[in-house]
Amino acid sequence: MEELIGTQKPVRRILDPDEAIAALERAVPGLLRLRRRERAVFDWHAIEERIGTALPSDFKALTEWYPAFELDDFLGLCGPLPGEEGDWAAACARELAGEGPELRPDELASTVLMLWGNSMEGDEFFWSVLGDDPDHWPVTVGSHNSAWWHYEGGMVQFLAELCDKTLDPWALPTVEPELTGWGVAGGGRHTTV
Repeated sequence: MEELIGTQKPVRRILDPDEAIAALERAVPGLLRLRRRERAVFDWHAIEERIGTALPSDFKALTEWYPAFELDDFLGLCGPLPGEEGDWAAACARELAGEGPELRPDELASTVLMLWGNSMEGDEFFWSVLGDDPDHWPVTVGSHNSAWWHYEGGMVQFLAELCDKTLDPWALPTVEPELTGWGVAGGGRHTTV
């Protein structure tokens, strides 16, 4: 039985995307070596038009500065690749049309959930699409052991606080601030040995 176990709130919600990324870079020191020299260019207008909603600013900024990456052989991020925005937008559009996770707590039955990450153990990380301002969407965690919970901060702040141990991981394992994989130019993945 899927159960909503509660909500965690940050001491201060970071709304500035650059400030949130700086917090993540402090929490995961190895991340800086992946930072692109220049921001990747995405057609956010086309993506958002296709999915029917704007996306959180911190997510867009993180995606522009960094390739998709994996933390501690556990948590991997989902996002578009430059030039392949259409595939990612199509998947998001399906989720927003109600094709998200079937198993969820009753309290979330009518909440639209948009996936932004998942774990190697079957945990999923979503935005709860609530309201018209995506910068205020909470993070919703669906753990593989049926415990669900909310975090009332942005996705990048969630990652930073999960890695710097400010956030209680509740039904998740402790996540070490270690990069264990990331996307590479031309597709594919690099993993650490």
